[in-house]
Amino acid sequence: MAYQGGYPPYGAPPPQGHSPQPPYGQYPPPQQPYGQPPPGQPAYGQPPPNQYPPQGYPPQQQAYGAPPPAQYGQPAYPPQQPPYGSPAPPAGQYGQPAYPPQQPGYGQPPPPQQYGSPAPGYGAPPPQQYGAPQQYGAPQPYVQPTPPSVGYGPPQQIAWNGDADAEALRKAMKGFGTDEKTLIRVLADKDPLQVNVIRDTYQRKFHRQLIADVQSEVSGWFEEGLCAIIRGPLLTDIHLLKGATDGPGTKEKVLNDVLLGRSNADLRAIKEAYLKTYRTSLESDIKADLSMKTERHFLMVLAANRNEESTPVIPQQVDQDVMEIYKATEGKVGTDELLVCSILSQRSDAQIRAIAHTYKQKFTRDLETVIIKEFSGHMEAALLHQLRTGTDKAMRDAMLLEAAMAGAGTHDALLTNRVIRMHWDRNHMNNVKGAYQHKYHRSAVSRIKSETSGDYEKLLVAALGEH
Repeated sequence: MAYQGGYPPYGAPPPQGHSPQPPYGQYPPPQQPYGQPPPGQPAYGQPPPNQYPPQGYPPQQQAYGAPPPAQYGQPAYPPQQPPYGSPAPPAGQYGQPAYPPQQPGYGQPPPPQQYGSPAPGYGAPPPQQYGAPQQYGAPQPYVQPTPPSVGYGPPQQIAWNGDADAEALRKAMKGFGTDEKTLIRVLADKDPLQVNVIRDTYQRKFHRQLIADVQSEVSGWFEEGLCAIIRGPLLTDIHLLKGATDGPGTKEKVLNDVLLGRSNADLRAIKEAYLKTYRTSLESDIKADLSMKTERHFLMVLAANRNEESTPVIPQQVDQDVMEIYKATEGKVGTDELLVCSILSQRSDAQIRAIAHTYKQKFTRDLETVIIKEFSGHMEAALLHQLRTGTDKAMRDAMLLEAAMAGAGTHDALLTNRVIRMHWDRNHMNNVKGAYQHKYHRSAVSRIKSETSGDYEKLLVAALGEH
């Protein structure tokens, strides 16, 4: 639907045509599709036969393990499109399609809670810190963990042959010159499991490392983008984290992009792969690079004990979180930063969305505005990232794309890795393109074309599913 007066602020419920504001204690459904389709075309968010949705949000699926309609005073969420190549699975993170359940992710269960660790789960008694009142309700029963994203679970065998692609890549780089067009054609549209097959097949057939051959043939941001695809999402994440924490300074935007708003399963996979690859824990490198409350915020995140997306959203507990955030920010002199960090690091996306909506209803101010007023620097950016993950993940990523291109010059490292990261999930990628079109009144692809050139431009455009 077309919004009047621009996109609503984060924390406000998405408009439902001319429907009235949801009554207090009821939460808005996930973001509705952007825009109206041309006459005779399917609604945005509804893919044409055998295609991904062109732009705009697909309908969302009821959260995996979430309460049925009318339970907990919360409306049911509409269904979400299943991802590429899979049957309709239970929903994963809000705003992000779930993949078929896999084996438990890398790593071990999260460590016991320590001082400065995230806030307790809904229904659990809180530690006696921050002056928090007793939580409502009895302890919740076991909830189904959110499965790891594709590429973050244990290795999988897929019924897909990568011989032809491996041979095409070798031919493109063998002898004099490089066929860059073939490199883009073969790699830009593959999912993480297909990339693994191609990489392994290339090594088996030619006794060569694909990434080393690419690095010897191309350069610049074109090389960076191709290598991010060849590594796959998990190894690219740990490669970026190591680069962000090595040497002088810390690349704070990279830490935010890679670590915030992630599922527990994905975070455990990242920590395990980081330790296996670099022989040091990610936590120790974060401690060495960050300091004070920002360090403690990221250690809360790395504890990987967020409420799973199957955890019910219960109004009394949402109210309690809202009041705790208010008392930690607007309701006192000074700001209790760690309490806000703990809530946004511990709650599920659906719970964060409910918190933002309820805060707006109670105090007639957007929670995003409160964070901008009360925080600054890296902690402000990190909290906004976590909040926007819950309220509107696609718009979050559309804004991150624009931020990488805005102002003097282009932040090519951020742009490259943000495009490649979103391209792994085609449904989410199309949602981001729809959100970008809505907010900036031009396509993300046309914007990228205006900021890049050559094979680098062609790779990013192809990764976004266009030419």
